[in-house]
Amino acid sequence: MVYRRTQQVMKRLAARRRAILTAARDIASTGGMAAVQIAPVALRADVAAGTVYRYFPSKADLISELIVEIAQDELTAIRGAADAAPGPSSALAAAIATVAVHMVSHRKLAWGILAEPVDVDVSATQLVSRREIAGEIEARIIAAVSAGHLPQQDTSLAATALLGALHEALVGPLAPDNFDDQATLRDVVQTATLLALRAVGVTDARARGLVVQAALPARMPAGE
Repeated sequence: MVYRRTQQVMKRLAARRRAILTAARDIASTGGMAAVQIAPVALRADVAAGTVYRYFPSKADLISELIVEIAQDELTAIRGAADAAPGPSSALAAAIATVAVHMVSHRKLAWGILAEPVDVDVSATQLVSRREIAGEIEARIIAAVSAGHLPQQDTSLAATALLGALHEALVGPLAPDNFDDQATLRDVVQTATLLALRAVGVTDARARGLVVQAALPARMPAGE
């Protein structure tokens, strides 16, 4: 007789996997991806280290899965904010602002999914996450160009340049480290969004209006 896992067993296995990923994410949010090690993850998830390996055969597998999950959460937020905007230009502003919010609110995680070096090779997964986020920004640029709100341009290059600029300014080695109060966080997000809109050809007055209209969280977590 072939053994089939019951629904209850499947739920228990899924819950344990979820606990491991949550533990890894909590550790990464304060210490970066480099801090994600099997032993502390197991301890935080209240499982044995061997249990972690049953779900994730290597540390690279665990970190890669975490990168995918964080990137998908960000993509969902970007799409939700852009789709709720009333037009293509405001959708682009909302998408850029959402990326900036994620970066200043979760700096360790943002650095981790984009470029943080770790002691196992997850560069391919990081590259996929960068391409997906840049692709989402490009889709909004294309829509704004098609509507006549932006000049014709290399949309792929523009999206990549915007993501790179946000990354360098907000989470890279040159980024300031004083994102510790709500007023500063909001100002940084609005300034970054304004610069990005200007870069793709939105006139200054229009760009300022779009930034003001962009919906931001009432409260953003202090930069980690």
